[in-house]
Amino acid sequence: MVTETSSPVFPGGATEPVVPPVAKAQVHDLNFFYGELRALKGISIPIYKHLVTALIGPSGCGKSTFLRCFNRMHDLYPNTRYDGRIVLMPDNVNILHREVDPIEVRMRIGMVFQKPNPFPKSIFENVAYGLRVRGIRNRAVLTDKVEEALRGAALWDEVKDRLAELAFNLSGGQQQRLCIARALATDPEILLFDEPTSALDPIATASIEELIADLRSKVTILIVTHNMQQAARVSDYTAYMYLGELIEFDRTQTIFVKPKKKQTEDYITGRFG
Repeated sequence: MVTETSSPVFPGGATEPVVPPVAKAQVHDLNFFYGELRALKGISIPIYKHLVTALIGPSGCGKSTFLRCFNRMHDLYPNTRYDGRIVLMPDNVNILHREVDPIEVRMRIGMVFQKPNPFPKSIFENVAYGLRVRGIRNRAVLTDKVEEALRGAALWDEVKDRLAELAFNLSGGQQQRLCIARALATDPEILLFDEPTSALDPIATASIEELIADLRSKVTILIVTHNMQQAARVSDYTAYMYLGELIEFDRTQTIFVKPKKKQTEDYITGRFG
């Protein structure tokens, strides 16, 4: 990392903390294969605790593939293979190890997809779903956790009198915040966002971005976005990827103002990609 004399400004006007950031996860020499195709090539990167890390790069560069390694989504498809480690702190567990249960990984690492994907259930049952999977049946506990998650997703005031309604009755932006609440309900340590605003209008997009800024105090966030302006607005650190390789990783301000690699600069300025 480059040391600067002045404190860089983070999203929301916050300055870089005096204490260096602490890694919540550390990726070590990660390769990923679809059959014989090597889609990720030796990626090593820290994911810092209670900060937002953005993944940028052209389509097909491996951003979503990398993101889905964190919650073992690739396990659901045949003929895929991980090589390398993703070590989750502070317990120092390699979540890619064969003996680690991917269901437990997904409880610790939640995910919000590109398009809102509420279940065909009520608003309440959407948020309670992961809790029920964990075996929680006590109604009072479920009610408290659902309210807490909806408040965390800035949705409670809009739906508190509609919890029995189908989730499909919500607007697109509300549905995406419901999916965030569903992910928050199981108290994840890391939250993955895969282009969470690409299907939303500008007003709903701004709402989700504000929510991400608020959530970073509670959970570590990793976000894939094609929108470089969005990456600049919401993230603390940015990784630029190309053809399955990590080209550059640094504080977002450095990546967008003074990148070290010409390849990064060409992509940021629109000369490539």
